[in-house]
Amino acid sequence: MRAVGYRRALPIDDPESLLDVTLPEPEPQPHDLVVDVKAISVNPVDYKVRQSTNPPAGEIKVLGWDAAGIVRATGRDVTLFRAGDRVWYAGSIARPGTNAERHVVDERIVGKLPSTLSFAQGAALPLTSLTAWELLFDRLQVLQNPSSVGDQLLVIGASGGVGSILVQLARKLTKLTIIGTADPESEARVRARGAHHIVNYNNLSTELRRIGISSVAYVASLTHTDAHLQAISEVILPQGRLAIIDDPVGLDTMVLKPKCVSIHWEFMFTRSLFQTPDMLEQHKILNCISELVEQGGVQSTLAENFGTINAANLRRAHALIESGHAPGKIVLEGF
Repeated sequence: MRAVGYRRALPIDDPESLLDVTLPEPEPQPHDLVVDVKAISVNPVDYKVRQSTNPPAGEIKVLGWDAAGIVRATGRDVTLFRAGDRVWYAGSIARPGTNAERHVVDERIVGKLPSTLSFAQGAALPLTSLTAWELLFDRLQVLQNPSSVGDQLLVIGASGGVGSILVQLARKLTKLTIIGTADPESEARVRARGAHHIVNYNNLSTELRRIGISSVAYVASLTHTDAHLQAISEVILPQGRLAIIDDPVGLDTMVLKPKCVSIHWEFMFTRSLFQTPDMLEQHKILNCISELVEQGGVQSTLAENFGTINAANLRRAHALIESGHAPGKIVLEGF
């Protein structure tokens, strides 16, 4: 089968950083689906793994996690899907990726693709949707344990991939007052997603007072947490909750101790990486997101379609995301 992979971790401007290759057909394990991949999207995790991880000598590593496609075959213990089903998922970081014509994935982390979305539109959503849902409802537990100190949610990085979905979910499924950080170019888009207020990430205390809010109960820190931690410690309420998804360097959380702030890490791959007993939750979450999409409650965040799935187009996508100037989710479609 056709695929895109690499043999060595190289800068993206090196023509061998991503290569068009031919690989053997994948063999499903008992709980696996074999999926004909129709569309993929590219996430920061793709380039971070490419930059840092060399495959074993003589082997090719295939990246890619977000995918939408059609079930081609099933393992012997599969019960949730059958051949011909349209599916979407974010895969496992411990297995070969989705940048291939066919892909094997555990059915417990796969959902039904919304009937209202094309494969390209669907491929843009799983990883960010799962991350946003788990952050809100599994980590911050905004529905199970409403905060006794307030109902304000500050989303730092509200215009990004996860932020765009998180704002939509919070507005649709909770009664939280949603405050998102965004630059002037993104403000209208974040407000349209459902944010009640928009603030600049610089000087959060002053910005919150400007909109009549002095403190917040929940903070979702999606980017540059190390740079924002002092400001977060100032604006979060005592006994508030902070959730983090990025990779801050040298994070000194002692500034949060006086307020007894609880800190929650969100890593969407944890369930599949460790084969947790609740892996099936991701199947359920994706099906909930699918229903919300079909009802119009969540919109796809697809920004650009870079064309067919090949090494040249993927190098272009990686380069744009690495630059930090990607306008939203980049998808590729077909081989």
